[in-house]
Amino acid sequence: MNSIDYIVVVVYLVLLIGMGYCFKGQTSKDDYFLGGRTLSWQPLTLSVMATQLSAISFISAPAFVGLREGGGMIWLSYELGVPLAMILLLATIIPKLYRSGVISIYDYLEQRFSVSSRLLISLVFQLSRAFATGIMVYAVSVILQGTLGIEIWQSILLTGVITVLYSLQGGMKAVVYGDAIQLVLIILGTMICAGFGLYYLGGFDAFVDKLDPTRLTAIKADSWGISGDSFGLLPMIFGGVVLYASYYGCDQTQAQRSLAAKDEKNLKIMLLANGFARFPITLLYCFTGIVIGTLAFTTPEFMAQIPADNPDWMMPVFMLNYLPNGIIGLLVVAILAAAMSSLSSAINSLAAVTIEDYCRFTGKELTQSQYLSTAKYTSFFWGVITLTLSLYAGGIAPTIIEAINKVGSVFYGPILGVFLLAVVTKRIGAKAVNLALLSGVIGNLIVSIALPDVFWFWWNFIGLSITLIVSFAVTYLIPGMKLPVPEKSEYQHILTWKDSFMMLAAFVAMLAICFTLPLLV
Repeated sequence: MNSIDYIVVVVYLVLLIGMGYCFKGQTSKDDYFLGGRTLSWQPLTLSVMATQLSAISFISAPAFVGLREGGGMIWLSYELGVPLAMILLLATIIPKLYRSGVISIYDYLEQRFSVSSRLLISLVFQLSRAFATGIMVYAVSVILQGTLGIEIWQSILLTGVITVLYSLQGGMKAVVYGDAIQLVLIILGTMICAGFGLYYLGGFDAFVDKLDPTRLTAIKADSWGISGDSFGLLPMIFGGVVLYASYYGCDQTQAQRSLAAKDEKNLKIMLLANGFARFPITLLYCFTGIVIGTLAFTTPEFMAQIPADNPDWMMPVFMLNYLPNGIIGLLVVAILAAAMSSLSSAINSLAAVTIEDYCRFTGKELTQSQYLSTAKYTSFFWGVITLTLSLYAGGIAPTIIEAINKVGSVFYGPILGVFLLAVVTKRIGAKAVNLALLSGVIGNLIVSIALPDVFWFWWNFIGLSITLIVSFAVTYLIPGMKLPVPEKSEYQHILTWKDSFMMLAAFVAMLAICFTLPLLV
């Protein structure tokens, strides 16, 4: 990197802090955590995708597709459950949460069940999200260490302090609009890498000639994920629907975007747009990965610079050696953007949940000015905690990232089950739900230990099934557990047949692309 690249990075960071300053005029907690509920679907869609398609995706997805043993385009199967999950959320959880007027989605669980139900899930969210975000910041900092030539603690501070500053000043509006800008940079940076990769390979025809055809396989229709095999079609669909429905609807970092929509129309369009738009972006990641991976396999000096035990270095090594100055700076900004997107979202959501839990647990009512002041202190607190975890993640990051994915699958299904029960039935009470939640989590832990050949993506579906079965069994088989017949609910979902048809069409199109990808290339 030269002075041009550093100028690009510095200018971007200064502009980001300036944007946070422009959005600093909050007057209420809704302004700070939900952007005053005035946000339209366009920035919300970009914000949600920027958080989900994080720096790890920008770096690791291409490495998985291009270099890792057993990798390839099978990465695309992660996306198959997204449009089906959007149908489930629009028909059940999201409209109810939006109309409840809550800031923390776990507040709704207290209203429906009890404080214990709320605190149980809220605690799991806060600990797991802070830890996962800390690992993500560390992983990105390693890449910045290599590209910027700075120490690991300096790269962590560079990523973290800037993010905390603009999140602290601007609240949810700064987070959403910052994410929107960052997603554009991520997509632009990925396209630039793909273009230069094809150039150095000698064009598309030369790329096809040198390509390892086994890496084009995107669907394993013969794999059931129960015999030590993985990435089978059925676990990726059934487990994926549960995973994404729980993530988008029952995880505060994502659901908070839905609560910030200015009306139900924008809320619905935002979720439908995610169902459509995620797959093309992931396909771009994968295409870039397979192009650069092919270049690495056919260029010994390129491959020699990538550590044998860490293929994630493929992207930064390519950037430093094959891109012109100025473009390198833009790509470093893209990596920073991806990291900051995930970090800013986590900080804002953690602060929202912490303050709401504190107020409910202590019974204190804060004035708007007290709430805003506490929100900023709490955001700063979680920023420090997350960055501190990043500093101590060095020796365990490679295995912990995989472990976090598996741990998430232990909890996603049971948590989704609790929210579905809260919305679709009024006869099940707090005791049955709490017991069902614990049963779902324990059931997944038993499966992970006693049935190690079961692919962990199945845990999402298994946990959901156990939670629902136990809750209904306890309620209807144990005397006195069933709640009185409630009054008729006026709840109406916002999903139409047209919406469902569009999401199903998107699902079929994804399957078709995955199955025919080898023929298309």
